[in-house]
Amino acid sequence: MIDKPKAKSSLGDKELDNAEKQFQEFDNQIKSMTLDRMNEAPKQEMESQTKISQEEIEKSKEIYLKPKRQISSREKFNEKFRDDYNYAMEYVRFIPENKEIIGETIELWTKPFPGMPAQEWAIPTGKPIWGPRHLAERLSNCKYHRFVMQEVVTASTHAGQMFGSMATDTTISRLDAIPVSNRKSIFMGAKSF
Repeated sequence: MIDKPKAKSSLGDKELDNAEKQFQEFDNQIKSMTLDRMNEAPKQEMESQTKISQEEIEKSKEIYLKPKRQISSREKFNEKFRDDYNYAMEYVRFIPENKEIIGETIELWTKPFPGMPAQEWAIPTGKPIWGPRHLAERLSNCKYHRFVMQEVVTASTHAGQMFGSMATDTTISRLDAIPVSNRKSIFMGAKSF
């Protein structure tokens, strides 16, 4: 670290010490932002974009998703995870939403287990569709953290108020999958994911 500059007066030394203290506090706040702490951040509530009644859902056309493209894997599938695989591959009905670019088709890749091929999906938004549970869970987990600098008064002196910054964060959902339940999905064994 760079040596502290020499001030010409004791007031200058106090100001430098105060600035260094504020910088250390800010540095400690940034270092404390671990992944565990970010995952505890409050989730920003957003209203659902798709307004569909239960009657419209039951009358809607059945859309079953299939991967657009697959790339095979050389890994061998571990049979210990067969039950988890079967659960993840069950088809469930959900409404995908793109909260960043409303109405845009979602394109993403998945590979939930080693030994499975990597699959590219083109997912239409705003209507009920059938897709594998692992895809719906992947959409539900698409989020990011927003860091915000807030000005907080740290001290008042004869020269005025001193402001320090405190970093805070919120969790924002980028994509989402809203579970749909009706008699047909219950019959096919679909559960909420």
